[in-house]
Amino acid sequence: MAKSYNRILLKLSGEALLGEQGHGIDGDILTQYANEIKSAHDEGYEVSVVVGGGNIFRGVKGATEGMDRVQGDYMGMLATMINSMALQDALERKGVHTRLMSAIRMEEIAEPYIRRRAIRHLEKGRVVIFGAGTGNPYFTTDTAASLRAIEIEADVILKGTRVDGIFDSDPEKNPDAEKFQTITGEEVLDRRLSIMDLTAFTLCRENETPIIVFNMNIIGNLKKVLKGDNEIGSTVVWEDS
Repeated sequence: MAKSYNRILLKLSGEALLGEQGHGIDGDILTQYANEIKSAHDEGYEVSVVVGGGNIFRGVKGATEGMDRVQGDYMGMLATMINSMALQDALERKGVHTRLMSAIRMEEIAEPYIRRRAIRHLEKGRVVIFGAGTGNPYFTTDTAASLRAIEIEADVILKGTRVDGIFDSDPEKNPDAEKFQTITGEEVLDRRLSIMDLTAFTLCRENETPIIVFNMNIIGNLKKVLKGDNEIGSTVVWEDS
């Protein structure tokens, strides 16, 4: 299997970091993710990462409970920074050079996000972690992942989940759900499949950025996807690309 990509953006959900715990960060899952990212980095891929914050706080959930939505979203951005710092630490303990870049200025713990600097870090072989979402309320970390991928000219967005790809229904609720190996962007919209929120998905469609959804919790899957193994995950293709 030939190497299919060079520069990637890996999107990880905050909820996945819960593992079997009810809250916080599962150290075993964090270590597993760090090992997966290190294996891709060691192969020579330029790796950037966006981590959600749902294991710590969700602004939307706070809003439904009476909290101001903007305040809740900013709290969610800080939650992504906690996860990003944890991932950075896990990677650096394995000898991987990283840079954490934040959309909200907090110089004591992260560099401010500057596009050219991020690209330069990637070119120098550093794993770049993008924290604090877009820095704006009302935007998800999926949208942040799409935006950063486009800005740094990533070859692909890899969305690591706990299921094996894109299905016609929720595979965790329906054991007979059908998996798509490839699916067009239009079909995703027509079927209202929840891959990303509409803003994130539209950004990818307008820029014809490939999306691969795969199970990040199976050891070795990340590298298999990068090597072009079509049996792993599901790929969204764009009609005009």
